[in-house]
Amino acid sequence: MRIAALALAGLAFGGVDAATLQGRVSLSLDGKPLRAEEAREAVVYFRPNRPLVLQAPVDVVEMKMERKQFLPRALPVLQGSTVRFTNFDPILHNAFAPPGPQHFDVGLYGKGEAREHRFDRAGLVRVYCNVHHDMVGHILVLDSPYFVRPDATGQFRLELPDGAQGELFVWHERARLWRRKSVDLSEPTAVELDLSRPRVPPHMNKFGKPYGGQRSGY
Repeated sequence: MRIAALALAGLAFGGVDAATLQGRVSLSLDGKPLRAEEAREAVVYFRPNRPLVLQAPVDVVEMKMERKQFLPRALPVLQGSTVRFTNFDPILHNAFAPPGPQHFDVGLYGKGEAREHRFDRAGLVRVYCNVHHDMVGHILVLDSPYFVRPDATGQFRLELPDGAQGELFVWHERARLWRRKSVDLSEPTAVELDLSRPRVPPHMNKFGKPYGGQRSGY
């Protein structure tokens, strides 16, 4: 998915020589550090100062519905990507995003079935299940091909065009957006995020009504 976009980005910068941006994301809650692997739900991305002309990816990206969870819980994709929502559970699921610029609804279906949706608008998409209140996923639709999720140790590595100027962002669903305009490539970037937002945001079902007895599914 990202190879063609990266090639076009290299051309936009006038070359394909790469520079490496490295760092580590660490999380805390109520002043106490969390396990390093929890940083895998963060998304690190770099937005160049010069806008890039990117073609829509050909490959489909998957977000699973398994064990009453969206997996991965945080999914970064390039603008124009198609995401496949596959149900691996022996129960019904219905992924949707609330009314607004990123609204979609793939309908209700069972195990082994899948539906797709193309995301043409950059921005954050909060994904819910109309059957299970506590199922929450996040799709970060980006207008830059330079993004990555930290590994199990919280470390991240981004390959950027040599001499690229721009801004570095680190997103996590439960923290304020971290951003830095001036990035020093000569040493690792340390990112510390304090989690203060709820893991399941308040929300209604796709009809704009409370879940009520549907919270435990069926």
